[in-house]
Amino acid sequence: MPMQIENPRLIEALSQLDQLTNWEQRPRGEMRVGLEPILDLSARLGDPHRAFRSIHVAGTKGKSSTSALLEASLRHAGISVGRYASPHVEHISERISVNGWPVEEGVLAEALFLALDALRAARAEATAAETATWFDMLTVAAFLIFRDAGIAWAVVETGLGGRLDSTNIVNSDVSIITNIGLEHTEILGKTRAAIAFEKAGIIKPHSTVVTPLEADDEAGAVIARRAVEIKARLTRPDLSKASTIASRNVAVAGAALDVLGELGVTAREGEAVGAWLIDAQAERDSHLPGRLERFVVPAEGKAVAVMLDGAHVPFNLEAVLDDLSGMEGFSGPGIAVVAIAADKDAAGLLDVMKRYGVSPIFTSVSNRFRSPAELQMLAGAIGLASEVIEDPQAAYERALERAAEVDAWVILTGSLYLAGLLRQHVMEQEMKSLSGRR
Repeated sequence: MPMQIENPRLIEALSQLDQLTNWEQRPRGEMRVGLEPILDLSARLGDPHRAFRSIHVAGTKGKSSTSALLEASLRHAGISVGRYASPHVEHISERISVNGWPVEEGVLAEALFLALDALRAARAEATAAETATWFDMLTVAAFLIFRDAGIAWAVVETGLGGRLDSTNIVNSDVSIITNIGLEHTEILGKTRAAIAFEKAGIIKPHSTVVTPLEADDEAGAVIARRAVEIKARLTRPDLSKASTIASRNVAVAGAALDVLGELGVTAREGEAVGAWLIDAQAERDSHLPGRLERFVVPAEGKAVAVMLDGAHVPFNLEAVLDDLSGMEGFSGPGIAVVAIAADKDAAGLLDVMKRYGVSPIFTSVSNRFRSPAELQMLAGAIGLASEVIEDPQAAYERALERAAEVDAWVILTGSLYLAGLLRQHVMEQEMKSLSGRR
């Protein structure tokens, strides 16, 4: 289960934030976005986003892992660094880290209360921040925390899209667009080119954008054109030897670090930062919950490989399943425990599962998600056999039981929220198994 918040001040601050519009918890088709509210909030708080330099990261797949790699590498170089990410898996403090550590609950609470004070002032004066959303408030709180911690660099991940995302008030030296797939089409557009236009909105004039997308790709062409329009430099990482999600993320993050070195950013020894900073330790330190997270748990006397990955876009899930095919323990049939939010492409996700021979067990996590019965009907329409088990933990236990019977593996996917619900249980199973072998 998600970790409980212990600090009473943070509980109160989040209770007040929960009265605001939270597009992570509402149908995205109704969404209205814009920068005016957060610009007003930030101005009332002294424009904290101007207190540090930043790398801005957008993309359909890999933006969180790429951001974490950059954070770990800069920290190893002796540079004070913050990272802002979304969503969280188990605890809200995962979204804001300072020098590799999740923000303390008390620090987050006080930053949120400052943001709430600014919101009340805006409401009294009827200015733009009176319509600030939950994400606006959390974003400006993160920037306050970074400013007060004295960080030199922030790695800032977009929430949704880029051009009108709350994070886009940062004046980034480097922007990264990891890739473009069809996601949030009701907000960002129906084509990869339209989505690329939104994500390319994070590129700042005379800065550098890093993307692996080529100019002959419809999305890559949009990014390249935008870079030319605003006199930004475009650089592409070498992906010739990058055959997995992890290796692609390393190549993209390494290219961004090389750019920082060219800008004169140095490590503690005075050497220019660069891709050389991404070593085995940085890769270990950048590991994130619910993203390609592998476990081995006992079931019916056998060891079953279990993967947690909150892939909720067909493009993402296909990349994950491609990677799994080369990992130990993930050959043969797969069984997926699945929850899919109402605004996601369920048909596309199920088509990927069918093509990869993955049998789903549909479960229920909140009323914001498609009902398991509806998902089973969609699966049946394409000839994909499935089960429905409403309780997530029972669904997971059933998946383990079936996996042990037919020498299969298990993946928990479709939602980071589902991964957060079950992650501690999976970890406990693996730890008990390990301790029993000693």
